[in-house]
Amino acid sequence: MEIFNHNSNVPFLHWRKISTVIAAVLMIASIALLFTRGLNYGLDFTGGISVEVKYERAVDVGDVRRALDEGGIENPVVQSLGGSRQVLIRLQPKKVEGDAAAAGESASTRADKVAASVMAALKKDRPDATENSHSFVSPQVGDELKSDGSIAAIFVMIGIGVYLWIRFERRFAIAALLTEVHDTLVTLGVISLVQREFDLTVLASVLAVIGYSINDKVVVFDRIRELFRLSRKAEPEEILNRSINTTLSRTIITSLFTGITMAALYFFGGPQVHGFAITMLIGIVVGTLSSIFVASPILLWLGVSKKDLMPQTKDNPELARRP
Repeated sequence: MEIFNHNSNVPFLHWRKISTVIAAVLMIASIALLFTRGLNYGLDFTGGISVEVKYERAVDVGDVRRALDEGGIENPVVQSLGGSRQVLIRLQPKKVEGDAAAAGESASTRADKVAASVMAALKKDRPDATENSHSFVSPQVGDELKSDGSIAAIFVMIGIGVYLWIRFERRFAIAALLTEVHDTLVTLGVISLVQREFDLTVLASVLAVIGYSINDKVVVFDRIRELFRLSRKAEPEEILNRSINTTLSRTIITSLFTGITMAALYFFGGPQVHGFAITMLIGIVVGTLSSIFVASPILLWLGVSKKDLMPQTKDNPELARRP
């Protein structure tokens, strides 16, 4: 059952001034948050060591954290890994590298010693703890990942803009790029506000949000082009508003079921995918709202008209007879 039918006529464009102002405020607030609070970069970007530990019997994360604190391990990040008998312990790298440099030993050697001290603290509390593996990531590698991730996001947006310019028209590409920047910034702003850990899975979900968001815009843009060619006497605002209304049911249903999928991934997929699922949920909400309230007002502001998309009637007499 459709939430809205093709005869719906909700005046979305009538609220375009309010919606664009809200979108601009959200973008500015997100930029301010990113500059002031920043992102809570995880081990993938900051570097450090991670230790995977397995227990013979079920263990509580709080007990593991308490054992580490009693063993003198500062600021550990502990989370369940694949069940109740495995945990992942992560430590930031700055102290590791600093101590290693002072002692004249390599950071990896120092990391081995830190992993050993972690296991000693855990075995003191639970002798059944065994180390599965440990790994070290230097901050330099994390800096490269930040740079590569930013470049990847920029190239994705540019590629989308070029595609829309070729498929539709210059104004559509500009509107899509502006809304993509809006969706990405607001999503990152929310992550910065709540200080969720930003790791590689979250970066992957941000790139996925860009692709998901543009998909909604393309559906609306296709309907705009179709209606411009079929209703050649209608005003641009009427065409844009009708396009949003006729695709609204599809937009909401797609977002709803994608959101349900991400919620299932969050609740049943384990802690390793929590960041991906939450970021996608944020991006779905932001992208859906921008498809309805932001993209078309930008098109109208850029001056899109029937002349931009209407084929030449002199080569097609049938189009000339259409109302």
